[in-house]
Amino acid sequence: MSQASKSFSGKFDNSRASEYARQSRIALAGYDACHDLSACMLAASLGTDRAATILVVGAGGTAQEIIAMAALEPQWRFVAVDPSEPMLDAAVQHLQAHDLLDRTQVHLGHVEDLPRDVLFDAATLIGVLHHLNGDQPKRDILRTIQTRLKPGAPLIVAGNHYAYASQPLLLQAWAQRWRQQGASADEVQAKLGKILQGADPPHSEAAVQALMNEAGFRAATRFFSSLFWGAWLTCNAS
Repeated sequence: MSQASKSFSGKFDNSRASEYARQSRIALAGYDACHDLSACMLAASLGTDRAATILVVGAGGTAQEIIAMAALEPQWRFVAVDPSEPMLDAAVQHLQAHDLLDRTQVHLGHVEDLPRDVLFDAATLIGVLHHLNGDQPKRDILRTIQTRLKPGAPLIVAGNHYAYASQPLLLQAWAQRWRQQGASADEVQAKLGKILQGADPPHSEAAVQALMNEAGFRAATRFFSSLFWGAWLTCNAS
């Protein structure tokens, strides 16, 4: 396991996994809408009412992308990968609640651990890139996903971009979002400190596109935005 992978999985321990479903929906206004639209974008790209197998990278926590895709396309099946055992356990609970474990293979680990001779019809990478420190680990995970996709297969990439401190108005609006949800002044300050120190998002939308291009993906279409967060659909250029 690389140092970047160890750092990523170490962030998501039992305490974080237990609060993830609630916290993520506050931190990202439109959390469910983003996942719903991700499913719609993949269905629009792949075509509807057909069988497909989707690679879901960083599936731990809510498994919301799988839940949304499965509801829209009953013939789709999923391979869920996450390096954090507590987060993957939380995802399994949500999948069980939606009767989706029979349509989902769950793997504790990384994309590179999967069989190399299996190529997927599409993939998602939601809420992952900004947790990887530096550009090279971001390129590496995108490139690894690219090698596991069929030619022309779509990929959803979603996560924070911008250096947080470079966008003071967005940062303050993000703080107000927490206050809106009942956080005290001290709690808001703690959240601000955590976001400023705890992640390394790409510094612009152009930087996100550059990372995708360098990993072998085509120009992306942006379909969702919420403060620092963006979501794009791109396709394997091979």
